[in-house]
Amino acid sequence: MGSDDMKLDDFRYDLPPELIAQRPLEDRSSSRLLAARVFDHGLRDMFFRQLPEILHSGDLLVLNDTRVFRARLKGRKAATGGMVEVFLLKRFEDDLWKAMVRPGRSAKAGAVFDFGGRLSCTVEERLEHGRAMVRFSAGGNLSETLEAEARVPLPPYIRREPEELDRHRYQTVFASAKGAVAAPTAGLHFTRELLDRLAEGGVDRTFVTLHVGPGTFQPLRFAEISRNRLEPEEYYVPAASLESIRSARSRGGRIVAVGTTTTRILETVDLDSTGPLSGETDMFIFPPYSFRNVDVLITNFHLPESSLLCLVAAFMGYDFMMRAYTHAVENSYRFYSYGDAMIIEKEPAG
Repeated sequence: MGSDDMKLDDFRYDLPPELIAQRPLEDRSSSRLLAARVFDHGLRDMFFRQLPEILHSGDLLVLNDTRVFRARLKGRKAATGGMVEVFLLKRFEDDLWKAMVRPGRSAKAGAVFDFGGRLSCTVEERLEHGRAMVRFSAGGNLSETLEAEARVPLPPYIRREPEELDRHRYQTVFASAKGAVAAPTAGLHFTRELLDRLAEGGVDRTFVTLHVGPGTFQPLRFAEISRNRLEPEEYYVPAASLESIRSARSRGGRIVAVGTTTTRILETVDLDSTGPLSGETDMFIFPPYSFRNVDVLITNFHLPESSLLCLVAAFMGYDFMMRAYTHAVENSYRFYSYGDAMIIEKEPAG
């Protein structure tokens, strides 16, 4: 099936609502892991802690070290008292942010929103698609006030308010570069102990950064897959990470992308660059696509009709992906951000 033939409807599947994970498991690595082998179309039910049985000495884990910041503010319109939500996206100055405002009609220039205490903001400019530039005012240190007042930006399909546990569980154990409004969820399954076990087995790791934006939850708009576009997201790849990838390649190791975010970075950049790379990527990967820089993909189970599902279909093949998802549903895997994972091997190790 060529890209000209693929429609959004092709990426639908039936998912019972009770399979959408609402809470993280107590132990990150106790998530289930569906091992999918493209080379022989095999499927195997495992647990994430068994990852060392699949990865081998010489393989290289590439992890996204972006850190989620507390982005969701709930307040009231100063003029009417009506409820409003401001979802922080990007800081441009100490007190000036780009944000999403809900309801969007509230984002009128000059509108003032109060968030309790001494925190408020004023809309300076209304942008497209519910976005606005807002300037904050606080009675004390603004960064500290925002951190105290804002909530963890849990995805919309988690039907509960954020709790204390989400502050560390909706964050990878290796998160360091603050700037994401959504977690790179494939990385949530790793514990420090599991990373150490992999390293002891000769599996190296390196880091890249892609600050996940709200576009990851945006539905694709057009029925023809090829007409859709993604919002740009910022990335950074250190020179040392590029060298690690080249070194793994030269010794015959596999490049293991942890998550669709990491995959998009690796497919965006030139691995032969000798210096650090930074910029924005709006790369939308869908079938057919020939991957240049990724051999193995670790990823969660994704929303129907999403760009993430399209990427997985491109990596493992549409028919095999649909069979894997049917298997996951029939075997009660947990789906989405706090759900279980899949590892997809293009070729066997060695």
